[in-house]
Amino acid sequence: MTDFHGVFPYLVSPIDASGRILADVLGKLSFDLIKAGVHGLTPLGSTGEFAYLNREQRTTVVKATIEAANKRVPVIAGVASTSTADAVEQAKNYQKLGADGILAILETYFSLKDAQIEAYFRAIADAVDIPVVLYTNPQFQRSDLTLDVIARLSSHPRIRYIKDASTNTGRLLSIMNRAPAMKVFSASAHIPAAVMLIGGVGWMAGPANIIPRQSVRLYDLCRAGQWPQAMKLQRELWRINEAFARFNLAACVKAGLQIQGYEVGDPVPPQAALSADDRKAVEGILADVAKLETA
Repeated sequence: MTDFHGVFPYLVSPIDASGRILADVLGKLSFDLIKAGVHGLTPLGSTGEFAYLNREQRTTVVKATIEAANKRVPVIAGVASTSTADAVEQAKNYQKLGADGILAILETYFSLKDAQIEAYFRAIADAVDIPVVLYTNPQFQRSDLTLDVIARLSSHPRIRYIKDASTNTGRLLSIMNRAPAMKVFSASAHIPAAVMLIGGVGWMAGPANIIPRQSVRLYDLCRAGQWPQAMKLQRELWRINEAFARFNLAACVKAGLQIQGYEVGDPVPPQAALSADDRKAVEGILADVAKLETA
């Protein structure tokens, strides 16, 4: 079974004003990210605007990513629904398309108890033969995964990873202690180098779309235990994370990619593109980051 680790960009979903997924743009972005050294690709994460896309659009995004990756790096496809049956169907479909893993996301309308939340994720893992990454983001989700639920889910043979965007680094250490079999990915809401220091295996995050080489350099420094150099680079890259938190996440990353020459389109309405002033701020940050030593 594939071992996931390293930098996995949460890909944007390039889309035009009519709602057509721009598969060629996504393919070029995916190709360039792989060339830059990323360790995998994650379509339909938060930055991929999964909550704003219909079934056909989501399938197109996943298929285009898998085709662009061409087995050079693993593709972990996002599955999200308010319905267990729908989530299971998505997971099965993405596995058939060639996904190497599933990023399992729970959307809710009515509140759920722990047993119902656990059952949702177990159903997804039971339905596929590929690894499942749990995704938890209390900022956007009404029903979070408790430590007890995470510990129980870690006993499932295919639930081997978690990507936590809680901003609570202590929670990550608690997950590692309570569920030692569960490998932890950082989010952009955390300090990736700090998460690597306490035992993380990498990060899945939107900013890696626009700073892939620097992100891979940071990961390599962490893996080599070169912590002074890693923390120096982390401090320099943190400006990207600050911008990411300040602006709408999809709008920020899409603006950054447009600045870099990728015609990814605007965020899906009712989201809005960055204002001219905000775009200039992102452009200035990217110009500074581009000057960093990446060798």
